[in-house]
Amino acid sequence: MWIWQQADWPSFKWDKSAIDVLLREARFKQGVLLGKMSSQSIQPVQSMLDTLLANIVHSSAIEGEKLNAFSVRSSLANKLGLTEEKPFPTTQQTDGLAEIMLDAVNNLDTPLTLERILYWHTRLFPEGHSLLNPVEGGRLRGTQLRGDAPMQVVSGRIDKPVVHFEAPERERLDKDLKQFIQWFNDSRQDKDLDPLLRAAITHLWFVTLHPLDDGNGRITRLLTDLALAQAEQQSVRFYAMSVGIMEHRKSYYEILELTQRGNLDITPWLTWFFNTLDSTFDSVLQDIERTVFKTNFWRSVDIAQLAKEQVKVLNRMLDGDFADGINTSQYHKVAKVSKPTATRHLAALVEKRCLQKSGAGRSTRYQLINIEFLKRCL
Repeated sequence: MWIWQQADWPSFKWDKSAIDVLLREARFKQGVLLGKMSSQSIQPVQSMLDTLLANIVHSSAIEGEKLNAFSVRSSLANKLGLTEEKPFPTTQQTDGLAEIMLDAVNNLDTPLTLERILYWHTRLFPEGHSLLNPVEGGRLRGTQLRGDAPMQVVSGRIDKPVVHFEAPERERLDKDLKQFIQWFNDSRQDKDLDPLLRAAITHLWFVTLHPLDDGNGRITRLLTDLALAQAEQQSVRFYAMSVGIMEHRKSYYEILELTQRGNLDITPWLTWFFNTLDSTFDSVLQDIERTVFKTNFWRSVDIAQLAKEQVKVLNRMLDGDFADGINTSQYHKVAKVSKPTATRHLAALVEKRCLQKSGAGRSTRYQLINIEFLKRCL
């Protein structure tokens, strides 16, 4: 029995005491993130472009589709009114992806409708998008392409398929979608439903309905982005949950299958969702700390006294490469200088108090100096 076959579907239940703990942690980190973004000298539009680019590229990667990130970036820049030094050619698909992503995170007060969802689907699958797997954008499943065949998620051999999930029958889909859309619009005003919890339920509910022939996951994550943006009461987004989902892709599909095969207690799904959201916040906070750390480091160094190769290597280290320090051989390869020059450069960086030396012989490594001091400046 699938979850949607339960008598009380979709009256979801969960362990409130367990989920409230996760919600408080997620809310705390969300507040820290928004506070840091507002207090640091970070360009909001540029940050938004980077975040939305990551969301689009990773959401497609979850489904096994590799996008040209440069093309997607140019499409987003065009939509955001940004001028690029080296714009990349865009396509109908990348322009469509940029448009629907921005619609999901910008138009927070626009009611959700079936027409809006199907428009997203049309832009996700523009005409002529793929000759090998043609999908007619803007149509619900069970129309011309599939007839009344059940919508199943399968893997394995053709003669021995493994059914991971079967969606609700086509004849009930219109009613189920209407119920979901009504709930999505009404629940935003429900003061008893935490907005982050609403986003988690949105994700599970829509992907379980699986109303489209293809693109259900990507449309689901767009709706989740819309719910998360509404939860923050702002359109500018500084984190991409699709990145976190991609990093935990295997467990993502496992928890969906487990939940969709279960009863209406969705505590395991909510736990997975908030743990993933939590790790997403952690990742962005680390990026912010690294950016601030890098800024403080260069404020303490006279860059005019450094060779361009030294600046290149220091920037790589400040960006998180060589976390355990760099040795002469690594410097030689990264800076593209001879090994004797690498040795001299490293010695000079130690003398200028950019790096500190540890170990001896083949174990000699060079780490960024004043790390603890700079951390206290964050």
